[in-house]
Amino acid sequence: MIAIIDYDAGNIKSVEKAINFLGEETVISRDRDEILSADKVILPGVGSFGDAMEKLKNYNLVNTIYDVVDKKVPFLGICLGLQLLFENSDESKGVSGLGILEGEILRIPDEPGLKIPHIGWNSLKFMNDGRLFKDIADDEYVYFVHSYYLKAKNPQIVKAVTEYSTILDVSVEKDNVFACQFHPEKSGDVGLKIIKNFIEI
Repeated sequence: MIAIIDYDAGNIKSVEKAINFLGEETVISRDRDEILSADKVILPGVGSFGDAMEKLKNYNLVNTIYDVVDKKVPFLGICLGLQLLFENSDESKGVSGLGILEGEILRIPDEPGLKIPHIGWNSLKFMNDGRLFKDIADDEYVYFVHSYYLKAKNPQIVKAVTEYSTILDVSVEKDNVFACQFHPEKSGDVGLKIIKNFIEI
């Protein structure tokens, strides 16, 4: 069973649909016991950093997420779910993130001819043997929708980057914690393979 954390963030249904397509059972939940009994846990998300942190607190999900991580249950953050794993974000000054991983969430720098938010397909460059990318070729394209990006403190946790105005850290892995800035559930066959790799961890 894969638990998808429900904190009123967008995109939950498309994540559920992708996992069900792969033949796995899901539960969309904010119930602590249900989440902690799952084999894997996913934190999806579309929206703003500050609003999301407020909702995680209001639904008493912050400690639940810490407990999932402490239990070494495989945990995947998607899009905003990646950003929330870090300490803070340019998007919401003064709001602390979960702080599970070290790094900054910065606004994508303006560059002539490039639109922000970054919406569309970009190719991935892999590094440091990320388990999410097993049997996936370099330069495959995945789908992004974001205005902010990760600059990880420890380059060893970075498993994929892309270039859009600057080099963006777009996937990280540390122990049982995985995260993608892009949307695997909206990235066709490549995205489904990434989700399948997570399911099989």
